[in-house]
Amino acid sequence: MVETIPSFGLGTFRVDAEKTVNAVKSALQLGYRHIDTAKFYNNEESVGKGVRDSGIPREDIWVTTKVWHDQLRRADVVKSLVDSHKKLNIGTIDLALVHWPSPDSVVPIAETIAGFQDAQKEGLIRHFGVSNFTAPLLEEALNAPGGEGIVTNQFEISPFLANRKLVEATQKLGVKATAYMPLGESRAHKDPTLNEIAKKHGVTAAQVTFAWLLSRDIVVLSASTNPEHQQTNWDSQKLKLDADDIKKIDALDEGERHAKPPFAPKW
Repeated sequence: MVETIPSFGLGTFRVDAEKTVNAVKSALQLGYRHIDTAKFYNNEESVGKGVRDSGIPREDIWVTTKVWHDQLRRADVVKSLVDSHKKLNIGTIDLALVHWPSPDSVVPIAETIAGFQDAQKEGLIRHFGVSNFTAPLLEEALNAPGGEGIVTNQFEISPFLANRKLVEATQKLGVKATAYMPLGESRAHKDPTLNEIAKKHGVTAAQVTFAWLLSRDIVVLSASTNPEHQQTNWDSQKLKLDADDIKKIDALDEGERHAKPPFAPKW
């Protein structure tokens, strides 16, 4: 049984159901052991089929899903996870996250955590965490009854949005930071600095980006349905950047945020 979040995973946001099955299957067969989905992505059934069809023992795979912000009341959390559990059809879900904090904190985080604890008792999930939480919201969640069970805060991090304060606050609180949209909506592929570093090491700009995140002890979610690209992304774990590389990538930070829906907390 995988007891901690694998540091390199496959994200499935905006991957249609038909492609998701093969993407998950190929990633797992290449060595990935962390698959990330969400109720909102509408592809949990496909993720589950990919896991089952991969031939990899279920206990060796970490699967994360999320509960949408309109389902954060205690009973609704359980209801959402019952549905996710059924759709995934892979047994107990390894990790469930609050996808976005309750808009304007209408639902107290303590109530949501109580729902996650109920889901744990029912065998629906093993662990729980949060996503898109600011440092104050994360601290509030950790201080709520049962909040010590939070294992990660997943949020947008890329060379163009280093999100240093939130990363540092999350890690200082003893919670893993997990990065989504790590390539800045594909911008990394074309960035001159990243490509210069990539050329130096004989790798791709995406590999440089992932290696930079891993060097900061951040869990990476890469997204690709192409097995060749999945392999290339996976191999970024072997890349060691030097201090000069890190300095150049650090300088790319513009605070550019892509995930900013109207219900997002005030960053």
